Formats: sequence, C-alpha cells, structure tokens
Amino acid sequence: MKPKERSGDKLSITVGEFFEKAQEALSLELVAGGDGMDNRIVEAAINRPGLALTGFYEYFAWKRIQTFGYAEHKYLSSLAVVARDERLKEFFCSKIPCVVLARNKKITAEMRKLADEFNVPVLRTKMVTKYFMNAATILMENLMAPTLKVQGTMIEFMGIGVLIEGKSGMGKSDTALSLVKKGAALVSDDITKLRVDSLSRALLASPVELTRYHMEIKGVGIIHVPSLFGVAAVRSEKVLNLIVTLCNKGDIDDSVSLDGEKLTREILGVDVRNVKIAVVPGRDIANVVEVATLDYKLKMLGHDAAKELDDRLIDVMSGGRGVYR
Repeated sequence: MKPKERSGDKLSITVGEFFEKAQEALSLELVAGGDGMDNRIVEAAINRPGLALTGFYEYFAWKRIQTFGYAEHKYLSSLAVVARDERLKEFFCSKIPCVVLARNKKITAEMRKLADEFNVPVLRTKMVTKYFMNAATILMENLMAPTLKVQGTMIEFMGIGVLIEGKSGMGKSDTALSLVKKGAALVSDDITKLRVDSLSRALLASPVELTRYHMEIKGVGIIHVPSLFGVAAVRSEKVLNLIVTLCNKGDIDDSVSLDGEKLTREILGVDVRNVKIAVVPGRDIANVVEVATLDYKLKMLGHDAAKELDDRLIDVMSGGRGVYR
C-alpha cells in the first residue's frame, strides 16, 4: 500500500524564509528594506550583478539573490555621485528579491534610501564573497528542493532510516515505540517530510515542527520521546533507506518469488527499497521490522541471502552438492 502523498514542489521561497534559515549559518544581518521580506526568490543560484551595475540588463538574472562583493563596491565607488545614484536606482527598481553585502561592507545612504523605497531587503555578511556564494547556493538548493509529506512514522535503527507506513490502526506508532525501546531513534510520527538533498541526491526525512519529538500511542495519548527515553532516542533528520509497509495478509501477493521480490518505490525521483509485512494476530511486528532492517544492512554490505539460496538450488539441480562455499 502506498502512503498518502501530498506533493508540493517548492518553486520559490521568501527572503524572510532565507534570512531565518541562513542568519546564523551565514552571519547575516538585516540593514535596510525590512518591508520587503515577503519578496520571493525564484532561483537558487546566487548572482553578482556586475554587468547590471554598468547598465547592461539584457541577460540580468533578477530572480536571484544579488551579492555585492569587493569588485561591485570598487566599481560603484569609482563612479561620479550622479552616475552612481542613477545606476543604483535602476538596479533597485528591477524587481530583485534582495541584496547581500559581503565582506561586512557598510551600506551607503543612497542604497539604504533605495532599499526602503523599493522594498528590497539589504542583508550584510562578514563572509568573503566566494565563500558566501558557495554556502548560500547549497542552502538555497536545499530550501528550494522538491518536498513531499507522507503518512508514516520515521525512525533510525542501526544506522538505517526506516519509514513505517500503513493504514490507520495497523500499529505504526506501536511498532516504532517497540523499536525505540530496542535502541532506535524517532525522527517523526504520523507525518514525515521528505526532500531531496542537493549534494547526495538522497531522500532526507524530517518531522513537521508541530509534532517534533512527540508520538501518539493509542490508549496512552501523546508522549514526549526524549523525556521518556533520553535525547539519544530522537533525530532531527535522517536519510530514508527503507520503507516498511504494514498491511493485511490479503494485500501481499503470494506469487512473488522466495526473496519477496522486494519492490522499490520512486519518491521525488529517488528509488527506495520497499518491503511489505503482513499484520496478523500474535505476530511480533517490531521483530520482523528489525529483521528487515538487518537484511537491508547486510545487502548493503554485499550479502544477499536470497541469491545465496538460489545459487545453492541451481547447484543441486545441476548435480552439485548444494553446499555453502
């Protein structure tokens, strides 16, 4: 059974969202144009507007964050006051989302006036221009990466990120709780956010802020996991390696081969291994999920039990002894 998926490719973010996420990591401060924090940044790349400041706007990337480095400041300071004011006005009225002053450069009075007039936030960072642009590009690609919310409980168990999904009442949270008691760490309960990492292209899972570190256990209510099991029992984010689907026995195809023909699920363009586990009375589902996780880990180390047994069967049918080599 597939999880309920709610798509939402993030095509843009606001300057305010960028500032909130990058303020500490990129040493940013707001110096002017605070009324424009709702301006939208449509492209993840960072732009240095050197050509635009000379008056050439034919291929100006105005949808991006604009960064002033040492060269931009030096060029503007070389202009006569009237020419500089004209160039800056043309620049600030071109619908740019925001400007970042690198190297902790001070904002000029004219730039502050134009920022407030055209509602263009001006931010400042202590970082050297090239380092800021590299770090900001990675951050922007992650912030603007396609995202998805799925129904399921996400845990980390033995270093493997496992999403436990299934219909309501299948025991997703109870199974995750049993695994937490065995040493797993909770990432999210009920709703899990997924996004594609811009560098590794892996799927990263995280909780929604409202329910972070909390679980709902039927008959008990809401519990705060780190308070009960310690801070080691939670994670803020984890790569999704394995999807475990809890389902009724009738939902599993009995015609699959001996190794279960474990399927893969494509999510946001990434293939993730998917196993189905039948929920029947008396069955310890947590133990089965543990075994599925161990089996996945062994396969990552190059050991495939199903293939090994298949080779033995072929060997026997070919007249061999069928022993392990």
